[in-house]
Amino acid sequence: MITVALAAALRDAGLRWHPTTGDRFVIDKPGVDDDVYTVSEMTVERHDYPSGTVLGFNGTTEWALDSVDAAESLWLPREDQLRELLGPAFVSLTTGYTVTATITGEARTFTEPLAADAYGQALLAYISAALA
Repeated sequence: MITVALAAALRDAGLRWHPTTGDRFVIDKPGVDDDVYTVSEMTVERHDYPSGTVLGFNGTTEWALDSVDAAESLWLPREDQLRELLGPAFVSLTTGYTVTATITGEARTFTEPLAADAYGQALLAYISAALA
């Protein structure tokens, strides 16, 4: 799982989240951003309203929460989601967790202790270059 800091950098660079079952997130507020939640029909459901998307908490697990706006949440994309978002820019993942991606026509490498973080750094560079 990527760090909250990397997830925030991706969001700030322009990555948008459309919550779906299996997605992980934190509530983007100091003091409560340590707990990771998963969107699920059983515990955390996505509700779409004209005013925006709300993540509703069901059952007793998150008894203190009724719901939270998706805008107050921070998506923690999984490794497979990050790879998919890189799309055709993705070239390879090698041992040692080095992702190679083609960004602005040249191959760039991103090495991190975790594969998800390497994908996240590559995606951050890709988004930043696309919007520059």
